[in-house]
Amino acid sequence: MKTFKELFGTDKPIIALLHMRELPGDPGYPEGRSIEDVVRKAREELIALQDGGVDAILFSNEFSYPYLDELDAVTPASMAYVIGRLKDDIRIPFGVHAISDPMATLELAAAVQAQFVRGVFAGGFVGEGGIRSKDAGRFVRRQKALRLDDLLMFYMINAESDGDLSGRPLDVIAKATVFKCHPQGLCMSGIHAGLEAGSSDLQKIRDAVPGTPVLSNTGTKKENVIEKLQHCNGAFVGTAFKKDGKFENFVEYARVKEFMDIVRAYRGES
Repeated sequence: MKTFKELFGTDKPIIALLHMRELPGDPGYPEGRSIEDVVRKAREELIALQDGGVDAILFSNEFSYPYLDELDAVTPASMAYVIGRLKDDIRIPFGVHAISDPMATLELAAAVQAQFVRGVFAGGFVGEGGIRSKDAGRFVRRQKALRLDDLLMFYMINAESDGDLSGRPLDVIAKATVFKCHPQGLCMSGIHAGLEAGSSDLQKIRDAVPGTPVLSNTGTKKENVIEKLQHCNGAFVGTAFKKDGKFENFVEYARVKEFMDIVRAYRGES
């Protein structure tokens, strides 16, 4: 298995989210759309992100809301089709996240040969989707059964928009997750999708689990990226790369390049 730095080529990677548009079976999938339309827009965004200089790509089904704990088979199948169509265009490390369904995430990773995954692989949470419980033991065993020995797993220690049922501080959750699950990294989100993760909380988690990369999972943008990177080991970035910084819009090359120019200067890269 490659180390964090070996995979991403830096101690402080920016992992761009490529939000696939609504897929077959999603409530928002419009009449008359073809899966080829999803492929076309995904390819345009992939090129913009790569040319803009991001360090890695995470493919996710962000527009499949409201999310299911157990996805219909058509969702990961559609994601695999889209990624397969883009495979020849991918020039940097890539990962996958089938939102809210860790088992589907791992199986999708096996199918498309992803190098890393992100997800809520442990814990209990409550929110608009009801009570959700994730059994880390099942997912670790599935990873082994699928022979995903080189797959880096990034655990989200707090679910976006959902409340943790244990009531434990995040640094305590982080310690327990590292001890029991041996993740290759931890992700911390803001209290809602798109809201920034607190810098002091990121630092507290990082201090609690030395040796395990901690990433900012939401709300990182050009105005705060240097501050975030001072307190963590990297960031997942999605909406900040889109036109006007709005979730529903598409990625713009100019926004990606401006963001990554700031990051490269901070990292001391030419």
